[in-house]
Amino acid sequence: MKPHDLVQGTLSLLILRILALEPMHGWALSQRLKQMSRDVLQVGPGSLYPALHKLEHEGWITAEWTISDTRRRVKYYSLTKEGRKQLNERTADWKRLSGAISAIVLATRG
Repeated sequence: MKPHDLVQGTLSLLILRILALEPMHGWALSQRLKQMSRDVLQVGPGSLYPALHKLEHEGWITAEWTISDTRRRVKYYSLTKEGRKQLNERTADWKRLSGAISAIVLATRG
């Protein structure tokens, strides 16, 4: 499933959820998303980095340049206090939305 197939705002929710586990750089985040979704969701740099920049601009994540184990300069992203609040709110919204969609899509004919 590609990013354009996701419900609007879902990528932000997924990024916040993954960063709640631990700070990480963009490539690692995309790999974690792929792994956690059992290879269903794959987000390329053209979708991931604009989403990260938007979340950073909103103040929901922070970014810090550091040197990786492979001696490369990488930008590590981490969740802020406001980001954790947004994660909780968006998770509640997602539960309501996905429950409503499931009720319709999975309804048996009467």
